[in-house]
Formats: sequence, C-alpha cells, structure tokens
Amino acid sequence: MTQAYIVSAVRTAGGRKSGRLAGVHPVDLAAISLDAAVDRSGIDPAAIDDVIMGCVTQAGEQSLHVGRNAVLASKLPQSVPAVTIDRQCGSSQQAIQFAAQAVMSGTQDVVIAAGVESMSRAPMGLSMVAEKGFQPFPPSVTEKYGVPFFSQFIGAEMIAAKYGYDRARLDAYALESHRRASAATQAGAFDAEIVPIELEDGEIHRVDEGIRFDASLEGIASVKLLKEGGVISAASASQICDGSSAVLIVSEAALKDHGLTPLARIHNLTVTAGDPVIMLEEPLFATDKALKRAGMNIADIDLYEVNEAFAPVPLAWLEHVGADPDRLNVHGGAIALGHPLGASGAKLMATLVHALKRRGGRYGLQTMCEGGGIANVTIVEAL
Repeated sequence: MTQAYIVSAVRTAGGRKSGRLAGVHPVDLAAISLDAAVDRSGIDPAAIDDVIMGCVTQAGEQSLHVGRNAVLASKLPQSVPAVTIDRQCGSSQQAIQFAAQAVMSGTQDVVIAAGVESMSRAPMGLSMVAEKGFQPFPPSVTEKYGVPFFSQFIGAEMIAAKYGYDRARLDAYALESHRRASAATQAGAFDAEIVPIELEDGEIHRVDEGIRFDASLEGIASVKLLKEGGVISAASASQICDGSSAVLIVSEAALKDHGLTPLARIHNLTVTAGDPVIMLEEPLFATDKALKRAGMNIADIDLYEVNEAFAPVPLAWLEHVGADPDRLNVHGGAIALGHPLGASGAKLMATLVHALKRRGGRYGLQTMCEGGGIANVTIVEAL
C-alpha cells in the first residue's frame, strides 16, 4: 500500500460570531483555503483528483453541496469533483482520513481535504429548523438510551463530574488556552498556516479574533455558568467561529511527478464510536486504539492536538492517556482560537504539522470529540 503525504496545510484566522468574517459567504471562505492549499504546494490545480469538504450545518448558504460550490468559486477547474461530508465536529478530520485512504488505496493521487463553517451566516441548529415538533431522534433511539434528547453540553458536564473537575480547574485551563494562543500569535507561530484575507474595508484578516490577549482568571471566573449548578461556562467552552481550512494530500508518485515537498506523512488513521449520551469522552478510547494499532506509546508522540470543545475533554484525555500537558495544544485551542465546526479538523492538522516543523518534533497526534459519541484520531510523522 502506498504512503500518503501532506504537502500543504492551511487555515483562515478564526472570526468571532458576527465578527470580521461574517461578511464573507461560506462558499467564498472555503474557496480561499482551497486556493491557498494549491498555491503553497505549487501544484497545477488541474492535477487535483477530488475535494472532500467537511461541513456540519449544511443549510442556508452552506446547503446544496458547499464543497462543489467552493470548487466553482475557487481557481480549481470545473473538472475537479467534490463531495461534502458530515461527521459533526470531526468532519474535516474525517475528510483528511478519507483523502489519505483514497491515496493509500491507489485510486487517487492528489486530494484536497478541507472544511468550512460560517457560524455567523449558518448558525448551529439551522438545519434542524422545521415544523414544530421536529426531532431528529425518534423514540426508538431516545427510549433505547433513556434520554429525551442528546446534548453535548450535558455530556461535557457529565465528563467534568466523572473526573472530578470543578469550575476552578476548568477556568484555569481556559486561561492557559488564551495565554498559549496569545504567545503563539505574538511569536509568529501561526504565520505559516494562516491564509490572510482581504476584507471589504481593505483590512487584512490574519489574527484569530477570539483570542483574549488580556485574559485573566478573574475575568473568566465572572462568566455565567451554562447550567445552574454546573461547572462549565462559555469561557471554558469553545468559541463560535467562522473559518475554513484545507490540507493537500498526495501519493509518493505525485510527489515525484509534480516536484512537491512533503510536510508530513500520514502514519495512522483511526475512528471509533461509543456512548452517545456522555458523547465527548470517546477521544480517550479512540486514542488507546490508535496507539495500539500504530505500535506506539503516548511518550512517542511529540505534540498532540485535542479539540477544546469544552475544557473537561482535553483534561480527561490527558488523565486517561497519561500524556504530558506541556505537549498538548501548545499554541492554544478552540477555547481561545474558536471552533468552526466542519473546518476544525483540517484546522487543527494545519496547526499540528506546522508546530511539529517549528519545534523539530517527529510525531503528532490529533483527535476530536464528535456528536453521537464518535472520535477520530490521526497520527502524522513530520518530514
């Protein structure tokens, strides 16, 4: 089986809800990352075999196949096909895994895995808007699990209770996310991955808008809890965000044919599923399986990106896996940088491969908690 290589990995800087990117149509937002992935690799756009686009809220301006529409809005020729997929928050990480599988199988040589989410223009829940009483889970599902509905917010609170995390612990983690993101931004650590966007007012958007450069524990502690009697607030949860991302994945033959320079090699692809009620705990067990399949220990991994959907998730992951907190989300995470749903998977991969190169690391691991109790894990080797 052939190897799969990452030759470019890009993302837009995150935009806050109704913020600097709210005026950009999500199709155009996605096209910006597609173009940048091609430009930074130097490959002929006509050589792209496929585009796999992750998007969660496939409604409104993100409906009617946002992946294909993004190709049409980009510099890629119309002959390049596309598909839009939904694995909830892991959609574009799954896009990476599908792209790698296509390359490794030998059926395709050059594939862009991408993601987009304009949460300002296509808000969460838009795809569920319908007649009164609409419910995506019939009694055959809710009665089976003994719940009236499934909620990531409830799942996050369940994880905090299970692992004994109080509000102070979660707030301290949130502060560290902002501090790391701030330090990374000021040090230029994101420069290699971020695609600058020229806005209608002529300004250039190149800094993640959600970072609180003056974050303090007192300020975070003052934010109202999401649930009475709970421990999670909006400050210890991922930020609503607009953004796009793209990762160009190729075969060894394509490296030679197109004179490309690889950033990383795909080392392991894993996806698992578990309890849909607690839901967000699955990255812990998915990581166990991925490391076992790869014949590795967590000590072999130089950097890890664990999506900060809610602070209890990476904290529980650290505890369960026995990982080094100094290697986790070294440039901050979604609490500070934002979580543009369908774009987050490829966004985190862009951060991971560039951080490995910057720090001289070899192996990186990325994992995402996803709606329905699913989790993806991808291990890469920097080259």
